[in-house]
Amino acid sequence: MDSSSDLSNLLQKEYPQLSDMLVSDRTESSCFFHSRSNSATSMSHQSSPSQSPRLSSSRLLNNDLYLDNRHGKPFSSSILFCFLRDQKQRQVNRTVKRKGGRLWYQRKKVKGLVAVIGLVGLFFFVNWFMLLRLQDHRVADLQNYSSQNSPPSILVSKKEKWGKLSKGKKTQKGSYERMLALAAHALAENKREPKDLWQEPFVEASAWIPCADQRNWDPSGGKNGYIMVTANGGMNQQRVAVCNAVVVARLLNSTLVVPKFMYSSVWRDVSQFSDIYQEEHFINYLTPDIRIVKELPEELRSLDLEAIGSIVTDVDIRKESKPSFYLKNILPILLKNRVVHFIGFGNRLAFDPIPFQLQRLRCRCNFHALQFVPKIQQTGALLLQRLRKRASHHGPLDHCLVGPYTKSNVEETRAHGGKPSRYLALHLRFEIDMVAHSLCEYGGGEEERKSLEAYREIHFPALALLERTKRLPSPAALRSEGLCPLTPEEAVLMLAALGFNRKTHIFVAGASIYGGQPRLAALTSLYPNLVTKEKLLSATELEPFSNFSSQLAALDFIACTAADAFAMTDSGSQLSSLVAGYRTYNGGGRMPTIRPNKRRLAAIFMKNSTIEWKVFEQRVRKAVRQTKHIFERPIARSVYRFPRCKECMCLTE
Repeated sequence: MDSSSDLSNLLQKEYPQLSDMLVSDRTESSCFFHSRSNSATSMSHQSSPSQSPRLSSSRLLNNDLYLDNRHGKPFSSSILFCFLRDQKQRQVNRTVKRKGGRLWYQRKKVKGLVAVIGLVGLFFFVNWFMLLRLQDHRVADLQNYSSQNSPPSILVSKKEKWGKLSKGKKTQKGSYERMLALAAHALAENKREPKDLWQEPFVEASAWIPCADQRNWDPSGGKNGYIMVTANGGMNQQRVAVCNAVVVARLLNSTLVVPKFMYSSVWRDVSQFSDIYQEEHFINYLTPDIRIVKELPEELRSLDLEAIGSIVTDVDIRKESKPSFYLKNILPILLKNRVVHFIGFGNRLAFDPIPFQLQRLRCRCNFHALQFVPKIQQTGALLLQRLRKRASHHGPLDHCLVGPYTKSNVEETRAHGGKPSRYLALHLRFEIDMVAHSLCEYGGGEEERKSLEAYREIHFPALALLERTKRLPSPAALRSEGLCPLTPEEAVLMLAALGFNRKTHIFVAGASIYGGQPRLAALTSLYPNLVTKEKLLSATELEPFSNFSSQLAALDFIACTAADAFAMTDSGSQLSSLVAGYRTYNGGGRMPTIRPNKRRLAAIFMKNSTIEWKVFEQRVRKAVRQTKHIFERPIARSVYRFPRCKECMCLTE
């Protein structure tokens, strides 16, 4: 009885529903037993409860419990324990099933999230790949155009950055009011100039001495025929073409006819070789190397060169072709027809690989054989005299540039008792042709854009066609990669950051600056001692050169090469390259050249609205200092710009 009551209490506490169900079932069982006792006959005709299909399991359990109690036995704990165990197991199964369902849902949710992330990543990867392919096609188009044109290239070494840069940065408008004000304030303090501003690292630079005039071969007989050359471009492109023609003539054992210059719609100059260079000196100096004549023999003048296939244009020759190309393709024509005429000949000869003596011949032609005519030398000497304020000294390169007029120049300046005065030459490559070809923007808005497009249609039709049919790099991307020439505003900020004081005498080289005098306002405001050849020479003195842009460029060449320091704004410019190389070859390591890294400067200029002047100075000086190292010419680079190589110069240490 105690055990029964304890079990009932336990049921009541742990399973109240089960206890109520048992009470109800007991009542029903009592009624059922009472009816059986009153009617035994009816019971005898009924089936046993255990066999009745209508009885549920609870009824069966309750009937067993009743029978146990009917016989006066204790309540069956074994049956109840089994029942409770089953109920507990069902409850555990339901809990496990519920937790398993929740876990399955969570796993499914995670898998779905991972799938979505994967799809998004795949989408971006496909877009990136397609954009990269598009950019590669875009760069290839630019390369095909650049290989057939002589103006500066608009390509870059890291071409995959075009899309990112064009989206990430706005076009630089060239407006630097804030920075110019900071520069003016810094110049007003009149600080002492840095020590290395007017000098090169003397020890390393002076170890290289000129030796391209040394010969180690027999003269060429020129028996294989005659080479004619009509060079295109301005004075500097023509100079390179002449040197290359001399080397090709020696390579093919042919006779060179004095080169002619093609009339250019850009330069509009009818000057020929003898109008710029001393023809007799050119012929005589190179006689130990090649045979040179002034004209074709009489029997060859009447030939229709185009009809016999002796005309070779720059389209027929790849840029910087190897000597093997000329031996394989040009020599057979020369042997067959006895004459070949190169039209539009420019940078069509590679710098490497090339035999040692041929490379030395190219340097010998550039640095020794080409001397300006007396008319240019005399006016150039006058220009140098006025640049130096009648100082009683001459520069280390004067004798190379103006020849016999160096002595008369010094004698005249001594009579005036002038004090030595040094000057900085700045080649501001900012003419209309350079601006238009660069595809950059310079603050002129829609009007400027239409004007430059019209200029390209006339003077650079191939580039204009490419611009219409292809999606070229944006002006912002070009500027970020350092492919735009420095504007006058950017040039003056660079000079001020380097430490040139306000009293510095500056000579600005170049033709008509794009934008005219208003574009030079920033330069003249910060550096009042700024002059051009038009300011230093009178109209009468300039009159013989007024309609000849190549001869005017020769005067700029003299003034820049003889300067105490030379700064360029575009290292890809032919004039800047030739001037820098000439100063290296003949300067004895004492002629500093400022060659800016335009890509690094572009990154600095992009912060013109926030950067502080002191930080600006430090970054500009670092960017320029890294370009002043003394090193030997890299493989395949121009010997005109980098003459420090065993073919052109000798290393004494």
